[in-house]
Amino acid sequence: MALKSAMLLMLISSVSIAVGMDANENIVAIYWGQNGKEGTLGEACATGNYDYVIIAFVQSVGNGQTPMMNLGGHCEPYRDGCSGLSSDIKYCQAKGMKVLVSLVEGGGSYRNVSEVASYLWNNFLGGVSSSRPLGPAVLDGIDFGIEYEIEGRSKQYWRDLAMFLRGYHITNIQDQKLYITIAPQCPFPDLWIGNSLLTGLFDFVWFPILY
Repeated sequence: MALKSAMLLMLISSVSIAVGMDANENIVAIYWGQNGKEGTLGEACATGNYDYVIIAFVQSVGNGQTPMMNLGGHCEPYRDGCSGLSSDIKYCQAKGMKVLVSLVEGGGSYRNVSEVASYLWNNFLGGVSSSRPLGPAVLDGIDFGIEYEIEGRSKQYWRDLAMFLRGYHITNIQDQKLYITIAPQCPFPDLWIGNSLLTGLFDFVWFPILY
């Protein structure tokens, strides 16, 4: 799998846009969910400006924690949930866009990689769960947002998590392609993920540029 790179533009408005390029195509992606003034997910997709829409964020997964969606006021995960976004997700996909969800640390420790992979697969991807946070829509993939390192965690954590997710996908013979992307810190190789970027497990790598 060829590794593709992109630039993540952090705009003052808190809207994050990623512009990716390879030999054959230009890719434009947006991180949606952290700016209450950015409009709905459906409205973002209706512009036709993006190839990838990344819902940000899901936090505190693994190590016995209760996973939490943080969508900047777009929905209340612990009151009425965010399952209403399912129709918008399907709308975006019907327009040919890929929809992912971004996983960030959120103050939690992820020690059991298989537990995290199982949760992500069953609650956002092709698995089955009675409490899917974003409703029945099947997302196209997972984005790993690398904000800081957890003490004692192996540098191979993100590689192993990607491998488990790929394993679920292969085992279940899914027709829908699984996208796994990652947003490391700028220095290469990233101090926190070692040489995981060289494994070919990631479809896109978003590099942050702050404005």
